[in-house]
Amino acid sequence: MGYAPDPRVRCGMRRGFTLIELLVVIAIVSLLVGILLPALGNARINAQTTVCGARLAQLDVALNLYFFDHDRTLPQVVVPLGPGNESVVGALFGGKKGQLPFLGIDEYGAERRPLNRYLNTGPPPPPDAEPGVFEVEAFRSPADRGAGNTGVPGFEFTDSMYDLVGASYTLNDHAPDTNPFGDDVPTLVPPQGGRMPPVSNPSLTWVLGSHPIYNDDDGADREMRWYGAGRGDRPRANLLFLDGHVDLSVPVGEGTTDTTDRYTFLPTPSRAQ
Repeated sequence: MGYAPDPRVRCGMRRGFTLIELLVVIAIVSLLVGILLPALGNARINAQTTVCGARLAQLDVALNLYFFDHDRTLPQVVVPLGPGNESVVGALFGGKKGQLPFLGIDEYGAERRPLNRYLNTGPPPPPDAEPGVFEVEAFRSPADRGAGNTGVPGFEFTDSMYDLVGASYTLNDHAPDTNPFGDDVPTLVPPQGGRMPPVSNPSLTWVLGSHPIYNDDDGADREMRWYGAGRGDRPRANLLFLDGHVDLSVPVGEGTTDTTDRYTFLPTPSRAQ
């Protein structure tokens, strides 16, 4: 007597997943996503940090060309502040037109920022080519997340320092202080412009850096956590030094700290290293 198959079972048919099996699969997938997402996020931040450092290295080439063409003078723009009063504005050293309506930031476009002509990005547009904003990608950091507290009325926060002031990077022209109305400690650029002072340790003195290096300037936390640090952590910055090396994700000193084991704002460090 042969085997008689169950007529309810047809060739090729498969039993579907039960609800419990589906829930188990969903739980496993959720667990894997929870494990992988932080790793992927860290990988993205690390990649952005590395590209940011590469752009600082690119700017170093332009900076050296400018420096020797202008008799040991860093790129600088002197802006009139009123009758008989003018000052160097470090934010105008390079990049594009920004948004802040003072110190020339929303007036000086790419064609008037001095370091731009030393970059191999083609000639900047003439003044009559604007009001469109000419982009200068070498000055945009992919890690640029702006500032949660700019300290500027009407521009209290921004998601891009590149858009706000024209560059994701800043020139070392003063040390951090608690004075929101001026810069009390000039560093590599004299207040009225001119040659850079002698520097005792070029491998410790930074010259260009991402904006978080000034996170605590003017006595406030600017909330610039670009490189993966949380709100309760100290910010970090990428720095280009006068000897040409770039240091990535450098912890920023708290408050008015001008010298750490990794960097100094000063031509002569305030303490022995």
